[in-house]
Amino acid sequence: MGFRVRVWLNRTYAENVFFMDQLRSNPQGRPVEIHATHGDPDSPVLAAADTAELEPEGLSPRAYVEYALDQCARRSIDVFVPVLHQAAVVAQRAEFAAVGTTLLAPPAEAVAVFQDKATAYQAVQAVGVPAPPWWRVRTEEELLTAVEALEAGGHRACFKPAAGAGGVGFRVITRAPFSLAHLNGFPSPHVPLNLVVDALREADEPVDWLVMPRLEQPEVSVDCLTGPDGRVRMAVGRTKNGRRRGFTVHPAWIKPARLLAEAFGLHYLTNIQFRMYGDEPVLMDVNTRPAGGLHQLALCGVNAPWAAVRLALGEETGELVPPSLGKDYTVVSGPRPLRPVSLPQQRADAPAPPLPAVPAQATEPTAAAIAPA
Repeated sequence: MGFRVRVWLNRTYAENVFFMDQLRSNPQGRPVEIHATHGDPDSPVLAAADTAELEPEGLSPRAYVEYALDQCARRSIDVFVPVLHQAAVVAQRAEFAAVGTTLLAPPAEAVAVFQDKATAYQAVQAVGVPAPPWWRVRTEEELLTAVEALEAGGHRACFKPAAGAGGVGFRVITRAPFSLAHLNGFPSPHVPLNLVVDALREADEPVDWLVMPRLEQPEVSVDCLTGPDGRVRMAVGRTKNGRRRGFTVHPAWIKPARLLAEAFGLHYLTNIQFRMYGDEPVLMDVNTRPAGGLHQLALCGVNAPWAAVRLALGEETGELVPPSLGKDYTVVSGPRPLRPVSLPQQRADAPAPPLPAVPAQATEPTAAAIAPA
């Protein structure tokens, strides 16, 4: 069966409960114990873990590294999957190695390149991977110049933070005036240009945005597994087109993803996203962490989280080739249990007063909706 493996996931997104499930259901039957920390006592990753703690708030990046080193030493962590303060953590890889912990994350140099999207776009174009046209914007004048240039070319302009993860801060610019149409139905990413300009004029400090054309579907997220030797062991694309999801190993997506993983040393699990600019796939983003939807590769017969942990332990996985590409599917929410809030390790403050209604038994799970990847 092999020795027990102790894995820690720090503050991360809810979908990683599936990452944890896959570690435990590894094909070698290896015993895995999972430690989780989070700032939210109701995070489902805390309930899914074998041991869990609340993370302290307000730590500087260096103070967080000290906290993480203490966790690894006290908990005898073999493999640490850092998401929060990833850049600060990987910069001290040798310190973690000294306490017996391997970081399941790329080297500091690779993380630094892809923290800033403008730097990333320049870097990937230098190795031959196409990126969309983009403008770095900090002022009203720069915004208007970028928007007018894109609209003159027949494109819809959008913007997002130059540094950031996922779709946080993404907006599509429209010339339509604000009206009840913007208040009907669900919230929309579309925002009138005049409101954006007004916000910039009133801002106390400059923004740091990338303005670029609105890229079209399909979106393809290529999950890559790369060893610390720089050799890619797996590259499988997950396609998104509206609700419809699927898988692909087409070279149009896989070839540039493998090139980036090898050229920049994107070790272990990374996610490289593409969309269409006209009829050409272009890079949208590079995430130097496991994707929230990584577990969906199980539909292709691939357990990527466990393969990554094996590489981190110094074991060889060989090439991970999906035995088949799963059928098209969609993603829906589902319930997950939470820990009882009365557990002392889940609350740093005093327990909340009891609700007037009769509380549920501790053995009855509380539902936590898992957002789609």
